[in-house]
Amino acid sequence: MPNLSRRGFGLLLGAGATTLAMPYYARAQGKPRAVVIGGGAGGATAARYMAKDAGDDMDVTLIEANPLYTTCFFSNLYLGGYRDFDSITHGYDKLASNYGISIVNGMADAVDRDAKVVVMADGSKVPYDRLLVAPGIDLIYDSVPGYSEEAAEIMPHSWKAGPQTQLLKAKLDAIENGQQIVMVAPPNPYRCPPGPYERVSMMAHILKEKGFNDSKIVILDPKPKFSKQALFTEGWEKHYPGMIEWYGPDVHGGIKSVNPSTGEVETDFDTFKGDLVNVIPAQKAGMIAAKAGLANDSGFCPIDPKSMRSKADENIFVIGDASIAGDMPKSGFSANSQAKVAAMAIRGDLTGSKVFPAKYSNTCWSLIETNDGVKVGAQYAPNEEKIASTSKFISQTGEDAALRQATYEESVGWYNGITADIFGA
Repeated sequence: MPNLSRRGFGLLLGAGATTLAMPYYARAQGKPRAVVIGGGAGGATAARYMAKDAGDDMDVTLIEANPLYTTCFFSNLYLGGYRDFDSITHGYDKLASNYGISIVNGMADAVDRDAKVVVMADGSKVPYDRLLVAPGIDLIYDSVPGYSEEAAEIMPHSWKAGPQTQLLKAKLDAIENGQQIVMVAPPNPYRCPPGPYERVSMMAHILKEKGFNDSKIVILDPKPKFSKQALFTEGWEKHYPGMIEWYGPDVHGGIKSVNPSTGEVETDFDTFKGDLVNVIPAQKAGMIAAKAGLANDSGFCPIDPKSMRSKADENIFVIGDASIAGDMPKSGFSANSQAKVAAMAIRGDLTGSKVFPAKYSNTCWSLIETNDGVKVGAQYAPNEEKIASTSKFISQTGEDAALRQATYEESVGWYNGITADIFGA
């Protein structure tokens, strides 16, 4: 994998800036081509903003393996019965019809960086002048001994929304009173830091609604603490007393293995048996990022914090869960925010349009029980080292019911707004 020093990268960017001082379209035959791999919160947003803002000055192509996209954010509300599956599933027809984006439904298999083409799984090639890579995450199944892609059909991870989400919902709905749910939470870094704990809240909500007061949910966490811990702990004690047990590594001593055939999770401390076991393994950038040589030893992709440009290739940008975005968490909101910075930089590269200083933001909402929502968020700006937090906020324990309801309603409004921003209204 190419590994540029900071000085080398600075020189490379400097050379690129000189070359790009003249608008690309004045040098190229035909319009410049921006290609996006990945049609999630980051990729689809970037494609829409490039096409919307550049008009006829650029060709924009979006490569996405699936014809429909189910958002991971708000999928927990589907588990809890607050949303139906269709309401979190979106298509790309508006991006094509309203913005002129070329949609390629297929799997990107490789990137030939010298030739500047994306090689598809069927052997076809998609040329680009600038490439934006937004593949999301891949799961490292063997980070949990005994777990595998096949085991996920018995112990669903449901950390890539779609059929796995529906499988987990079916298993949750089949739980009977007195049965136990076991969650194996993921290590850092991973997509949606509060997500596992909102999921447990939604599972508990279903059990409570059914009057299953003898059932329990056990969380086996490899981390010593987790996002919004005080808020979740307070909410669990208030709404689901005695139902949820969380064990950090200082208690369970480490997760040794899972056994899909028996539903057991073995730790150094004890063996836990679940009638439903939800295993969320460690994660890394989506496969195409590593194959393109964009990821480092962490499994994720270093970027220039001022533009989301890859540190391995000046013609490529990496956004969303696949990137190393400094203080920003891996979330749909973060990916959407990073997409706008990258789209502006790509448009500047290819058309000579003005590029403004990067600003980023993020908010993560979580629902604990009906009308009991909490949130955490921050504003960010790039420095020489990373995307750094400049201000932040978090819900407080002990907030009154009206504020918690308003926070939940705010999250519903955000979902409607951001999905329109991603996929077109």
